[in-house]
Amino acid sequence: MEDPSSKEDNPGVLEVLEALKQASHELQAHPTRNPAHSDSPAIKALLDLETESDSILSKDPHLSTLSRYLADLKSLVETLEKTRGHGLRSFLTRRVSTHSISRVAGSIESEIQAWMDRESIESLLKGLKEPWKDEDVLVRLLTQFEDRVSQGFDRELQNLVLKSKAFSVLQMVLCDPNCPNRIRENAAFVVAALIRFNKDVFVGQVNMGDTIHALLEMKSTHSLKVLCELITFTKSPFVDEILCNGEIPKILTLLESKDLDMKVVAFDCILEIGYFGRKEAVEALLKGGLTKKLVELQRSEFGGDLIEMGKFDDENQETEGKKREKRENKFLKNHPFASCVARFAVQLEVGEGLRQREKRAFKQGILEKVKEASVNDAEAATIIAEVLWGSSP
Repeated sequence: MEDPSSKEDNPGVLEVLEALKQASHELQAHPTRNPAHSDSPAIKALLDLETESDSILSKDPHLSTLSRYLADLKSLVETLEKTRGHGLRSFLTRRVSTHSISRVAGSIESEIQAWMDRESIESLLKGLKEPWKDEDVLVRLLTQFEDRVSQGFDRELQNLVLKSKAFSVLQMVLCDPNCPNRIRENAAFVVAALIRFNKDVFVGQVNMGDTIHALLEMKSTHSLKVLCELITFTKSPFVDEILCNGEIPKILTLLESKDLDMKVVAFDCILEIGYFGRKEAVEALLKGGLTKKLVELQRSEFGGDLIEMGKFDDENQETEGKKREKRENKFLKNHPFASCVARFAVQLEVGEGLRQREKRAFKQGILEKVKEASVNDAEAATIIAEVLWGSSP
């Protein structure tokens, strides 16, 4: 597959636009360098490129506005050059021209970015709709688009995404079992990035059921991390959909994976479900044997007890608390399931999905299951103490 990001008709257009964008950015970023003179490096670069790019820009109707801005810039600089006197009128004219130059430079940068975004989306969608012959090219295009979206909200970019129906195409690829997993995973990353970009707009476009099934079907740490992120952003409705689709047992099964990273991400996902899930979702976790699985993980070489570090001792000073937190974080890197029973109980306690009486009932149920799952009284006593002290009464 040929790289769809290349411009066959004019391979130099992207290089010219990149240079124009950089010069425009410099003109805005360093106003204290007195850029509003034709001998300013940024001004000189823009004017040189304006002459060089004239034939290139004229071939693309989307760049006609950019051509006008470059012509306006040239006119403003010429006006500025004619007003180098020392009178008040010259001073005011220079101030107005300097402000106008900065404003036009901003418009130039915005126009170039809009063109690049349009080309990027068109190339990406073209590649995703064709047979997947070159995974590397598509993964690179998806990664580039994810990076662009992750730069922060941009209304023009949002309009381009909505107009092109890119979100629907990305979801279609994510949910296509015939598509290579690398492409599906990266499509999932972009879906998550778009939700971060503007949750109010893109959450409503998520086909929850199919997306959840696809992410769990891939059985990769990457896809499961996206699932965690989607729970965080869409909260209880997404957890409800996980429950209705019967996916909770699949997530619980991942806690038994031989891949440590997979087990860690599965636990993170369960913590998110515990925080946002309603009564039925939490019941499904506990009926699926979650407490026993967590006790076993806490007993493993990757578990341990944070209680010994004074995690739940309210009498420590604040400075001591910060030192303790650093020790705990260091410990958790090598022991990701340390005090995992209490950590889950805390999520239920401070979470958004349960009523107070439900929280109390689940807490009591966890304590009873801990006694059943523990190998001896000492283990049970330690875990119970963590659960009791780790969450508020």
